[in-house]
Amino acid sequence: MSVGAQLQLSMLSFFWRNGVETPEPLKADVTGSIPPWLQGTLLRNGPGLFSVGNTSYKHWFDGMALIHSFTFKDGDVFYRSKFLKSETYKKNIAANRIVVSEFGTMVYPDPCKNIFSKAFSYLMNAIPDFTDNNLVNIIRYGEDYYTSSEVNYINQIDPMTLETLGRTNYRNHIAINLATAHPHYDEEGNTYNMGTAIMNFGKPKYVIFKVPANATDKEKKKKPALRKMEQICSIPFRSTMYPSYFHSFGMTENYIIFVEQAFKLDILKLATAYFRDVNWGSCLKFDKDDITLIHLVNKKTGKTVSTKYYADPFVIFHHINAYEEDGHVVFDLITYQDSNLYDMFYIHNMKQDVDKFIENNKDFSRPTCQRFVLPLNVNKETPPDTNLVKLQDTTATAVLKQDGSIYCTPDTIFEGLELPGINYKFNSKKYRYFYGTRVEWSPYPSKIAKVDIAARTHQVWIEEECYPSEPVFVASPDAVEEDDGVILSSVVSFNPQKPPFLVVLDAKSFKEIARATIDTAIHMDLHGLFIHDKST
Repeated sequence: MSVGAQLQLSMLSFFWRNGVETPEPLKADVTGSIPPWLQGTLLRNGPGLFSVGNTSYKHWFDGMALIHSFTFKDGDVFYRSKFLKSETYKKNIAANRIVVSEFGTMVYPDPCKNIFSKAFSYLMNAIPDFTDNNLVNIIRYGEDYYTSSEVNYINQIDPMTLETLGRTNYRNHIAINLATAHPHYDEEGNTYNMGTAIMNFGKPKYVIFKVPANATDKEKKKKPALRKMEQICSIPFRSTMYPSYFHSFGMTENYIIFVEQAFKLDILKLATAYFRDVNWGSCLKFDKDDITLIHLVNKKTGKTVSTKYYADPFVIFHHINAYEEDGHVVFDLITYQDSNLYDMFYIHNMKQDVDKFIENNKDFSRPTCQRFVLPLNVNKETPPDTNLVKLQDTTATAVLKQDGSIYCTPDTIFEGLELPGINYKFNSKKYRYFYGTRVEWSPYPSKIAKVDIAARTHQVWIEEECYPSEPVFVASPDAVEEDDGVILSSVVSFNPQKPPFLVVLDAKSFKEIARATIDTAIHMDLHGLFIHDKST
């Protein structure tokens, strides 16, 4: 291996080294000028502990959750971080080894359970009891904050101290086995989310639910906000044993958008994964010969629009935004032509010589930002093969077929961007800008980008040897224009001479206006949110 390749491999290894806690607030070194109105806390979540004792995780998405925060107060920035003290974390630390299975790491045999009792449990429940290592995102339900992943468990945290307050099981409130880590919030503060009910007394289904904004009982804080959960509707599986995987969904003023994709979960394989000695990640398969179904659900009535909207097969993890315009539902998302993204994050793949890594992943499907348009009103007299999209600012089509179904083709907006974010005040509304991280030769982003959908142009922020996290938009007070605010992103570097920092960009000009450098190690994260300081 050449010296250059060794350096690059060292660079990659930076991302799966064990993180450290910074439990007490650490004041950052601020350069530039942080806007005086920026008061609050940026919460971040992601994998941070990749080995315990002599055991190591096999996939980057398996690392135990490390929560970190940046608190802005009167021009100063304070950093802190703590591991999520989940039941998974406690069991692993107590045993000084990994004893709980994760997405890409199956613990076999399980040293904590008798194999016969585990077999009985699996056969009785069919679906295994998942880890509660919630490493993906932070969700607000009422006034409570929870770490989340895609399982039935979530862990409540104190957003200021980052202390773990306790675990909640969705199944205590609604019959679901899996749930997304990407909810939506409406203008009243209600939270909408989706889950999968795999095993129930009726047919397996996808479930959409709502948690009211006033769900938190301030007098009885021990009662979880989820107790006031309301089911909006359910959608039967297209295939009982092969439900669609979904990581997020779309929402407009009146509709929920659920993309039932050809990326599927094999239920039988999932239920028997332990006995087959395979991990849960291997239970997901992309069916290139299938179609994509798009479901529209009326938020007020809970009824699904009867029109069958469909598209060619693709894989989707993140929606960008959605809105209604002149009798159409418009929604933007990031698509892939295959499901190879997950495979790139297996640690053994990441440990390859970088030249080999690039060669092995040269056919990797790059993320593509695409727009779909669904016509809501279909005239029965319209002849087949007619494009029903009447909007002038898109090339997306929705062609009426002989059987009354509508075949949709997308408008490609931008290529090579992931972890999208918007000015959330424009969620469910027509918008112009979104932000994300650019993906180049590796799965790690090297740039922050701002995309102008109307002009089909983009701007970037980049710094050599630096890797930014998901950009978070924070609007300035009394903002009128959509991009009036700042972009916040936690930035790490493999270069030990370059300490981590939080970059603050002016969202309009996309120029750096400040950075807060932290004198401690910071880990690459996934998702999070900004909490405004209500006292200011």
